[in-house]
Amino acid sequence: MIDDIKRAVEVLQQGGLILYPTDTIWGIGCDATNVEAVKKVYRLKRREDSQSMLVLLDKDAKLNSYVTEVPELAWDLIDLSTKPTTIIYPNAKNLAENLLATDKSIGIRISKEEFSQKLCERFKKPIVSTSANISGEPAPAHFADITADIINGVDYVVGFRQDDNCKAVPSSIIKLEVNGQVKVIRE
Repeated sequence: MIDDIKRAVEVLQQGGLILYPTDTIWGIGCDATNVEAVKKVYRLKRREDSQSMLVLLDKDAKLNSYVTEVPELAWDLIDLSTKPTTIIYPNAKNLAENLLATDKSIGIRISKEEFSQKLCERFKKPIVSTSANISGEPAPAHFADITADIINGVDYVVGFRQDDNCKAVPSSIIKLEVNGQVKVIRE
């Protein structure tokens, strides 16, 4: 695992793409602050860049670096969640512009899974996490389900957990609005 993290961080620092295990499913990742790296993800997924992607962080203490004002409710949601939870925050900052939704919001998940958490910690920046599939195709539940187009389209494929067949659980998605409204997008 240590060698995978070291190599993945090197690729991320060079603006490359990685294929890596997350707290939900396998993801395509890049430096979430690098506009050109984010463009590569959109091209690989054959996805419109008007569709935002989420990012992973290793600690909730880093939220204030990427969100103008973290709503108080977010802290409770993070503390009380029993499964991976992506929170969509208003007014993102310090991230690649082409990563944000048209309303400048961003989905952020604090990873509690060992590999992706250590990867974020070592990289010291948020990492894009989007499903390892071509846009419109089913998201792969396991590494063995990832197509050759995706595997060949990244700069580094993490070896850790490739043989893991645990049931993949998608994250809950909750959107927090500036006016205090809460919208559950996926339970």
